[in-house]
Amino acid sequence: MPIIEVDNLRKEFKVYQHRKGFWGAIRNLASSQYSLIKAVDGISFGVDEGQMIGYVGPNGAGKSTTIKMLTGILVPTSGKINVAGLTPHKNRKENARRIGVVFGQRTQLWWDLPVIESFQLLRRIYRVSGENYSRNLDMFHDLLNIGDFINTPVRKLSLGQRMRCDLAAALLHDPPILYLDEPTIGLDVVAKQRIRTFLNNINQERKITIVLTTHDLADVEKLCRRMMIIDHGKIIYDGTVDEIKRRYGKNRRLVVDFARNYKHIHIPGSEIIRRNGHRIWLQFNRDHYSASQLISQIAEKYDIIDLTLEEPEIETIVAGIYEGKMEE
Repeated sequence: MPIIEVDNLRKEFKVYQHRKGFWGAIRNLASSQYSLIKAVDGISFGVDEGQMIGYVGPNGAGKSTTIKMLTGILVPTSGKINVAGLTPHKNRKENARRIGVVFGQRTQLWWDLPVIESFQLLRRIYRVSGENYSRNLDMFHDLLNIGDFINTPVRKLSLGQRMRCDLAAALLHDPPILYLDEPTIGLDVVAKQRIRTFLNNINQERKITIVLTTHDLADVEKLCRRMMIIDHGKIIYDGTVDEIKRRYGKNRRLVVDFARNYKHIHIPGSEIIRRNGHRIWLQFNRDHYSASQLISQIAEKYDIIDLTLEEPEIETIVAGIYEGKMEE
């Protein structure tokens, strides 16, 4: 039995059409014109308890709108949502007690208060027992390493530190479901890895169901087995991450910084698609050559300073699927 069920869900917004000019302003006073924007257009899916799924798509695709309806922030135009037996927008308080939410660009912590005081306020709001509060705080200390700045005001935290504290705040009351909207946006590699490790731990050990929206395909690849892609309000793919990579993410890029400026560079199995001084971008098909094979060839022939492997961007994959231009 899925813990989250969505059936033919739709959300439309009215957008006011402003008429220009003097006479347009007069007409605006007399009558208003609106156009309907379909942010979410008839999507259906289910999420089983303990699953961690990636919910991805380009900007404006409908990801955040879907999450806001699942949390009860927005009321659907039509369709049905069932989250752990509740309809979110009709049972907001009960639903809020059963979910945790992290929006990457917003914080649920009090800006001028030390982190620990925000936690204590949230403990009272959610009526968390002293025993559970202490147990969870110890876990956050161990897995998120927040002890060094737990007494620091939120406004003085770095983005990575604040994000770790937001994750802890969202999980203080032991919710069975966690919604994450761009939780690693703007973070460096180290901060991203720490958050990924934490999410993987709570998903496996506590069986928390996690719905992750992100633009970073690496987040989905490292954390999720299942992936849904939404574009123009419609789900255009729902399946495994391995399958989407096999079908649509064959072309990878290797960025190479050479020790000197080689005029002629030839690496079998790859194509130079860009060059900037000592740096080149090589594109290759992962079905024909592995990154390790190319790196070995390059290291044998040339002096290199650094190497970076780039996965296809999610926008490229989504656009390719939607437009039917990617070769399967």
